[in-house]
Amino acid sequence: MKRTLAAAGLMAALTMAGCSQAPAEEAPAAAAAAVDVAAPAAPASAEPPASAAPAAAGAPAFAVIYPGGAPSGPATVARGPDGPGGILSFTTDATPEVVVDFYRRRAEAAGLASVMAMNTGEARAYGAAASDGSGKLLRVVATPVEDGPTSVQLDWTAGR
Repeated sequence: MKRTLAAAGLMAALTMAGCSQAPAEEAPAAAAAAVDVAAPAAPASAEPPASAAPAAAGAPAFAVIYPGGAPSGPATVARGPDGPGGILSFTTDATPEVVVDFYRRRAEAAGLASVMAMNTGEARAYGAAASDGSGKLLRVVATPVEDGPTSVQLDWTAGR
C-alpha cells in the first residue's frame, strides 16, 4: 500500500510539474532530487523480449505490460479530450533502470519524444509525448521495493 501511495504521489507531482505554465521556485527538498530531461542512458543488461501484452484492451503499442510483469489488478481506463487512456500498476523483477529503458525505446519506436526523466534515489520516472498535437502520452514510474520486486505505475493516453 505504501509503494502505491508513493507512486501515486510521485505521479501526481510529475503531472502537476508538467502542467505548470509559470516557473516555480525550487523547494529545498526538490534540490535533493536529480532531474534530467534527456533520455536516460541504456543500462547494460539483458534485453527483455520484444513481445509484451497490451496494458488494456485497445491500448496503443507503447502501453504494454513489461514482459514478465504481474499486474496488481485490471487497468483503469477512461476516455478524455485526448482520446482513450488508462493507468495500470504492476510488479516485476527487473530493475527500475531496465523498466524505464524498455518504455523509452517503445515510446521512441511509436514516434513519441522524451519529455521528462527523473531519478530520485533508486526510483525512476519517464515521460514521452507526441509532438504532432495528437495527445499521445506515456508516463512510467518504477520504484524498487526493499527485498521485493520493482513496483511500476504506467499511464498512457492513446491520442485523438
